[in-house]
Amino acid sequence: MTDPSLPEVVRIASDLIRIDTSNFGGGRSEGEREAAEYVGRYLEELGLAVEYYEPIPRRTNVMARVPGRDRTKPALVVHGHLDVVPAVAEDWSVDPFAGIVRDGMLWGRGAVDMKNMDAMILTAVADILRAGEQPERDLVLVFFADEENGGVEGSALVVRDRPDWFAGATEAISEVGGYSITVDDKRAYLLQVGEKALIWIRLVAKGRAGHGSRLHEDNAVTRLAEAVAAIGRTKWPVRLTPTTEALLAGLGDLTGRSSDDPDELAAAAGPAEAFLRSTFRTTTNPTALTAGYKHNVIPERAEALIDVRVIPGTEDDVLAELQRIVGGDVRIETVVRDIGMETP
Repeated sequence: MTDPSLPEVVRIASDLIRIDTSNFGGGRSEGEREAAEYVGRYLEELGLAVEYYEPIPRRTNVMARVPGRDRTKPALVVHGHLDVVPAVAEDWSVDPFAGIVRDGMLWGRGAVDMKNMDAMILTAVADILRAGEQPERDLVLVFFADEENGGVEGSALVVRDRPDWFAGATEAISEVGGYSITVDDKRAYLLQVGEKALIWIRLVAKGRAGHGSRLHEDNAVTRLAEAVAAIGRTKWPVRLTPTTEALLAGLGDLTGRSSDDPDELAAAAGPAEAFLRSTFRTTTNPTALTAGYKHNVIPERAEALIDVRVIPGTEDDVLAELQRIVGGDVRIETVVRDIGMETP
C-alpha cells in the first residue's frame, strides 16, 4: 500500500507504477485497462464525466473534459500515456513495479516515462477544481494506450474514431520538453518544437538449415550478424535543421562560446550532452535478435530489430542507405513508420 504520508502526486505516480502496463509491441500489453480505470475513478471523484474508448480489448483510453471559464476560447488538450516499456527485474536494484520511494526519489518503470507526468496532470487539475476554480478554457484530458509501440493501437485509433473528444481544441501539451538542464551553472529549459521521424525496421536474413556439426557457409545467423555489426559501426553525419540551429544558437548565447562543431557546444550541457548530440544526426540502434531453437541446429532464418530515428525529411534516403549497408542478402521490413516534424 502506498504511504499515505507522501504528497498526493507521488502517491498517484506510485500507484500507477504498481499497475504493470508493460507494452511488448505486436499487440501484447499488460494492465492498460486497469490503469485507465484508476485514472477514470480519480477524475470522477473530482466531479468530471469520464469516457473510455477500447477499440481493441484491454487497450483502454480514457478522457474527461474540464469546462473552462470562457467556452468561446479553443480547448487545450493535455494528454499522457499509461503504458511503459517492459522491464527485466533482474537488471534492477528495486522491483520495477513496486513504486517505492528511496533516497528521496520515486523508483520504478514509468517514474520518468511518463507516469510521473500523468500524476502531475491529475493533481494539477485537482488543485484547480478543489479550490472551486476553473481553467481559462476547456481542458481535454486524455490518457492513451500503446504509446510505446507508436500509438497504432492507442492514439491513432482514438483520433480516427473519436474526433468528438477533441472538438474545439487547437493545441496540445504532453511529455518531453519543459525540463531543465544545467549549462555553465545556469539553468536552461528546453522547449520541444520538433521531433525526429520514427522508423522501426526488421532485418531478415535467410539461409539453409542444417546440422551444427557440418561445414556450412549459407548461414542466416552469420549473415544477419554481419548486417547488424555494419549498422552498429555506421556513424551518421551531423545534419542540422532550423530547430537544431536554433538550439545551438541558444547554447552559444548561454555559454558565450562559438564553434562550428555542434558536438563541442553540446558538451557544455553536461549530463544532457548525449541527448543533445543525438538530435543532430540520425541514430540506428539494434535492439533485439531472434534466431534458432536448438544448440546444434543451424536455422534457416534470423531476424533483428533496429530502432531508427531520422532527421525530418531524410526518411527515404536513410532507408535506402540502410539497405546499402546491410547488402542485398538481408531484407528490410518496415514495422512502424511515423512522421518527423518541426515547428520552429
